[in-house]
Amino acid sequence: MNIKLTSKLFFIACFALFLNSCSSKKSEKTTSKAAKKVKSPSDVIPFMDKWKILLGDGTKSNDLVGFQKEGFFYVQNDGKTDWVVYKTPNSGITSRTSSNTRTELGEKRHWIPEEGGKLTGTLKVMHVSTTGDATKASAYSVVVGQIHSGAGHENEPLKIYYKKFPGHTKGSVFWNYEINTKGDNIGRFDHSNAVWGHDFSIVGESAKVYPKEPEDGIALGEEFSYEVNVYKGIMYLTFASKNHKTVTFTKSLIKTEFGTRADVPEQVKRTYANREKGGGVEREIAYAGEINYFKQGAYNQANVKTGSEIYEGDIAKQYANGSYAEVWFKEATVGDAQPPKK
Repeated sequence: MNIKLTSKLFFIACFALFLNSCSSKKSEKTTSKAAKKVKSPSDVIPFMDKWKILLGDGTKSNDLVGFQKEGFFYVQNDGKTDWVVYKTPNSGITSRTSSNTRTELGEKRHWIPEEGGKLTGTLKVMHVSTTGDATKASAYSVVVGQIHSGAGHENEPLKIYYKKFPGHTKGSVFWNYEINTKGDNIGRFDHSNAVWGHDFSIVGESAKVYPKEPEDGIALGEEFSYEVNVYKGIMYLTFASKNHKTVTFTKSLIKTEFGTRADVPEQVKRTYANREKGGGVEREIAYAGEINYFKQGAYNQANVKTGSEIYEGDIAKQYANGSYAEVWFKEATVGDAQPPKK
C-alpha cells in the first residue's frame, strides 16, 4: 500500500471518529436537557384537563395541561415520589364569594346530586398557618376537598378540613356539611363530623390557649386519602390512612335532616352561639336539583378574620413567617358516580 493511500485511509478513520464523538456529545446534551425538563402538575396527575384553577395571588387558568406557577402550583419530589403542591398565603386575592385565599382546582363539569360524581385524593398537608386565634373554629386550618353549589345560595354541601394548633404534633381531619338554607341565607350553619381527631367545634379557651391535642390525629406530612362518591343523591365518604382506622360516612344531599329548629344539633348551637348565622333550617329537599361541582387543593381558612398575621398582604413575608397553607397530592381522580360497595 503506498503512502498516499495510507494517509487517505487514516484521515477518513479520524474524521469518522470525530463525527461519532460529536454525535455522542449532542446525544448526551439532548438526554441531559430531557432529564432536566421541569415536570408540571399535569405530568403527575393527568386529570388536569377537567379543571380550572384560582391561585392565592389571583392568577386564574382554564387550561392546566402543562400549567404551573412557582410558589403556588408546581411539582415537588420528596426523594421517592412526585407530588403536586398547592400553596397559598393567609392573605391574597380571593374569589368573589370568599375572604379566604386558595390555590384550588374547580371542576369544569357541573352536576346535580341525583346525577352525582366521584372525587378521590391521596395527600399530605405540609403546613397550616402558625398564626391565628384559637377561639375561631376555622383558624389554623385548610380545606383539601369540597363540593360547592353553583346555584341558589352557593353553599357547600362538603368541605374536608385538616386543622392543627401550634405546638401540637398531631392535627385533625374532619368534614363539614353546610345546610342549603330555607329562605334567606343568614341562618346558614356547618355541621361537623370528626374523622381523626377533633371536629370543627373544638376550639381554644382563649386566643392562645389551645384544646388538648387529639390522640388519634394526623401529623403534618402524614399521608391520607379520601373518596367522595355522590350516587343517586347520597354522598358516600371514605377516609383511609396507613396508621389509622378507615372511616366511612353516608349523607343524603336530597333530603334534609335539619328541617326544623328542633333538628339543629347542640354542636351547632354551641359553635354559633355568638354569631348571627347558625339559627336557620334547611329546605326539605336539601341540594336536590341544584348544580354542584368538586373542588380540590388548598383552600386556606386562616386570614385576618381568624386573627392570623398577614404582614399587610405581602405574600413573601407570609411564606417566610408561617402564614400560609401547603398541601401535596400524589394521586387524584374525578369522574362519574359509582354504585356504593356493599
